[in-house]
Amino acid sequence: MVGWSGYPGVESPRGGSTSTARFESGAAAPCRDGPPASQAIPEDFAVFLISSAYAQTAAPAAASASDNSFLFMLIPMFAIMYFLVIRPQQKRAKEQKELIAGLAKGDEIVTTGGVIGRISKLGESYVHIETGGNVELQIQRSAIVQVLPKGTLK
Repeated sequence: MVGWSGYPGVESPRGGSTSTARFESGAAAPCRDGPPASQAIPEDFAVFLISSAYAQTAAPAAASASDNSFLFMLIPMFAIMYFLVIRPQQKRAKEQKELIAGLAKGDEIVTTGGVIGRISKLGESYVHIETGGNVELQIQRSAIVQVLPKGTLK
């Protein structure tokens, strides 16, 4: 017996079979105990969907010519990345290292925080700067961003 789900052996929750009511227009409408058997999905249809998934095959392996074209695309991409990203960054790091190595007492500098001052003492990893009046700050050498021209501070 086919119940309201359309599968053999599954019956309506009320125990009755599926029935439809006829409206004045003559169209069939489902009653409260489920859709009519003509609208239920047959079991063969579900098997059909599953079997079509198994029927699909994988794409064939790529040819060796396409592997070579991938290499020819990879080399220019690496060259572009080198000239646009790596090389300028190395150049800036070299300039910063030279700036920090060339510091001398009396140089006027700007720090990463925007503090402007004159170098009063030089240490190996720290620098003492005078910012104005009797204020002296101790900062790391790596915090120095720029050396200002002489006479900038008054």
